[in-house]
Amino acid sequence: MSDLRADLSLALRLADEADAITTARFRARDLVVERKPDRTPVTDADVAVEDAIRAVLAVDAPGDQVAGEERGGVVGAGRAWVVDPIDGTKNFLRGVPVWATLIALVVDGTPVVGVVSAPALGRRWWASTGSGAFTSDASGTRRIAVSGVSDLADAYLSTTHLGTWTQYHSREAYLALVDACWENRAFGDFWQHCLVAEGAIDVAAEPIVNPWDVAPFQVLVREAGGRFSDLTGAERFDGGNVLSTNGHLHRPALAILAR
Repeated sequence: MSDLRADLSLALRLADEADAITTARFRARDLVVERKPDRTPVTDADVAVEDAIRAVLAVDAPGDQVAGEERGGVVGAGRAWVVDPIDGTKNFLRGVPVWATLIALVVDGTPVVGVVSAPALGRRWWASTGSGAFTSDASGTRRIAVSGVSDLADAYLSTTHLGTWTQYHSREAYLALVDACWENRAFGDFWQHCLVAEGAIDVAAEPIVNPWDVAPFQVLVREAGGRFSDLTGAERFDGGNVLSTNGHLHRPALAILAR
């Protein structure tokens, strides 16, 4: 556990570095925005954050692999840091304050440390294996846990974008899950999984994700008492899609999405 404490401390310091850059560039009039080959946007802040994180890791964890959204890299055996410098870039460039830096330490394919920092919301979430999940905001730091909702009819559900269900999975299956739940929203991206971990909502599902989009949530949701898997039920962050729940609702949600 002493090693994980040191790793968590490093991850939190990386988040501090990222926050200093992103808050300075958020709503900047000279923000540079380009389009990547996959047509998704990237800003100068995305690149600057990843470069800053890589620079710190090169000094403090020189033997570790790094895989990031903007500079690439792979997660193999051993230790790897998985980084999304700004999750929610479309929000960031439009001036919507719902975006975050995502940092995970993955050891032999399993995330063991996760940090999610959303400075424009004044929020941060973190977890490490065996030590619980936590959040901080203006009121201080507290341990978090998933909800106790045990029936989909009482559940609060979120996704990112309904259109992706049509393209990558099944719009009808997702709408069937919507119909089975009490309420639904599209909080989207990182925020919905953090809300699952802290018990504010009960189910979050996405039909298409990259590993860096969700790596921290495997450990965050698990340490908060929930379940995190791909849409086949495999507990992994690199399956291309994801379901996070309070645990009670995982099987029934998977069953509906499998239709």
